[in-house]
Amino acid sequence: MIALSLSKIAAIVGGTLNECADPDTIVTGTVEFDSRQITDGSLFLCIPGARVDGHRYAAQAVADGAVGVIATRPVDVPAIMVEPLGEVESTSSALEHDTDGSVAAVLDATAKLARHVVKTLVAKHHLTVIGITGSSGKTTTKDLVTAVLKSKGEVVSPPGSFNNELGFPWTALRATEDTDFLVLEMSARGIGHIKQLCEIIAPSIGVELNVGSAHLGEFGSQKAIAQAKGELVEALPAGCYGGVALLNDDDPLVAAMDSRTSARVLRFGSRPQADYQCSDIRLDDYSRSSYTLHTGGREYQVSLAVAGRHNVHNSLAALAVGQVCGVPLEKAIAELATAEIVSGRRMEMMQLSTGVTIINDSYNANPDSMAAAFKALSTVAHPKDKPVRRSWAVLGIMAELGEESTHAHQALAEVLAKENIDHLVAVGDQKEMQSLYKAANALGIDARSVHTKEEAIALLEEELADDDVVLVKASQSVGMWDIAEALQTRDPQAE
Repeated sequence: MIALSLSKIAAIVGGTLNECADPDTIVTGTVEFDSRQITDGSLFLCIPGARVDGHRYAAQAVADGAVGVIATRPVDVPAIMVEPLGEVESTSSALEHDTDGSVAAVLDATAKLARHVVKTLVAKHHLTVIGITGSSGKTTTKDLVTAVLKSKGEVVSPPGSFNNELGFPWTALRATEDTDFLVLEMSARGIGHIKQLCEIIAPSIGVELNVGSAHLGEFGSQKAIAQAKGELVEALPAGCYGGVALLNDDDPLVAAMDSRTSARVLRFGSRPQADYQCSDIRLDDYSRSSYTLHTGGREYQVSLAVAGRHNVHNSLAALAVGQVCGVPLEKAIAELATAEIVSGRRMEMMQLSTGVTIINDSYNANPDSMAAAFKALSTVAHPKDKPVRRSWAVLGIMAELGEESTHAHQALAEVLAKENIDHLVAVGDQKEMQSLYKAANALGIDARSVHTKEEAIALLEEELADDDVVLVKASQSVGMWDIAEALQTRDPQAE
């Protein structure tokens, strides 16, 4: 964060200083909500959680180097006091137990501070802000964009997918006078959420990846999802030298967003009119893509280090962002050839001593990302000019699909059959998982139903053969990475 005094921060967030606070004390460090991350000069956020109240850690935070805290209740350390906002209507899990609006007040203060810091850095230090949204692929694209831009300057981007009301401004506040690029994921649970995020960070480059069926239960329709996602391009500045909207031209709902922005529009995809067009996509034995890029009247060969055909579009977006930000195309292509996904549990390939390959894609799931993962599993299990390997899909529930949930899970069986997947392990007692299990069996897939992750681990340890390929995937709430990590740690030759 940029250096600011406690009195200045209080004025920005609409708070008041308590008696312990020296108005002239300067915050020179980071803003933290985890007291274990405090360093000298930090500012600590006292967030009252469902199980842990941050106010209890205020004194320890100051003892560890924080020069002040933001709080809603009296504390015996230098503090910027903000008033609880009362009952707040929100679907955010962060506010689920916020009975008096204390959490909302701290989050609101954090957002106001982030808005001030980013606005200052954009105006005085030429910070470029990139926003990325889409139903799937945001985190992977963020990692690829970060890899490309690091060749040009200092980049701040979130660890994992920090895209909620707390993680989003927290990430923005990592930017300093030395930061050249701020790359942020933008998620939404309803109409107006992305607009609010744009008001905090005012992006000049917006990436629209896709409009899928993730969070369909919250939005009700893909049309509503598109309406929400398009708030990003609506917020971009106008003019040839203002904002740039990067649209996936292969997604009709995204392609139609060109009418909703005053920014310059660039398109990526497989269609001939795309400014960044891909063709001749090839997959190696580990589902890593290579393709021909057509742009500016020339052709380039692109090879990716990350697995999954779906990452072709994510890489096109990264190349386009790099070009807009002044990264030479050849340099950007070279960066993608070695770029890995630093945000964990996304198409991670694990090799066991038995030859078993585990594809850990357990961070999250929706029908579109499931289909992409099945394609990757099939590619690895059916290598060119080599023996076919047995394939296992170990799946948990896809959350937040609303009334379409059972049908969406049942439909996965047809995709598994299309990709010639041999075995299914359906983990969980939900009616959705039972419908998937029964549909897969009806299609001739060897399907098993287990109640728990522990049962799935035991089944796999007993039945996996050398050189099998295992995909582990579900929504984040299931924590299916436990299965992938257990198989890895129990490998006889694991280090």
